[in-house]
Amino acid sequence: MSEIAESEMTFWDHLDDLRKILFRIAAFIAILALGFFSYMKEIFDNVILAPSRDNFFLYEWMNRLSAKYPIFPDFCIGKFQVKIININLSSQFFIHMSTSLWLALVAGFPFIIYQLFVFVKPALYSHERRNTGVAFFFGNILFYMGVTVGYLMVFPLTLRFLAGYNLSSYIENSVSLDSYMDSFLMLCFIMGLVFELPLLSMILSKLGILKRAFFTKFRKHAVIILLILSAVITPSGDPFTLMVVFLPIYMLWEISALVVKK
Repeated sequence: MSEIAESEMTFWDHLDDLRKILFRIAAFIAILALGFFSYMKEIFDNVILAPSRDNFFLYEWMNRLSAKYPIFPDFCIGKFQVKIININLSSQFFIHMSTSLWLALVAGFPFIIYQLFVFVKPALYSHERRNTGVAFFFGNILFYMGVTVGYLMVFPLTLRFLAGYNLSSYIENSVSLDSYMDSFLMLCFIMGLVFELPLLSMILSKLGILKRAFFTKFRKHAVIILLILSAVITPSGDPFTLMVVFLPIYMLWEISALVVKK
């Protein structure tokens, strides 16, 4: 569309374009959700519930490494099995549907952001379009890296500690399906958002709000805050698990310091 035609568009024309884009997004997400819905049993057995069994690759790796170097806490090694139970009649059906939608949103996240970019693109200058493209590319990579770290490390270690924690010998641990899925989705999603810290810092730097001196001045404060945040995400209390979460987040802090202006 030419710049003249674009400038002649009325409010209702823009609203109609937005409606078309939202329709495309909804249709794309619906198709993805339908695909995930069809294969949800295999996804649950092989992906979502994999951390609940001791043949999960992270557990096997820690067991092999612990045989040579006893550096892991007791709850990280040995046999492990979580009994997942369903206590609500409709939970399995609704979790089947909601998980299909969540997975579709995560998988379709680049498409959603791209469609919104197409809508606002005519209002941007050429250099703003280039910068937005770079932010779009790295934002998606960082988000999926965070989700991966959450799934491969943060959630399994949190699950092992909390599922094995025993307040009394008279209490038998059985994890409800709703509780398992809430923790699974929350931790993976939180890590995905946390990994967006460098991109957020770069955007604030471009706007002149954030400078590198901020990171230098508040580095000690950041260490304490990030340690507290790591302890909240993984409430096991042992130094190993705490460092597993803290080190990637602190690395993101230092990367953020490098991408902002001096």
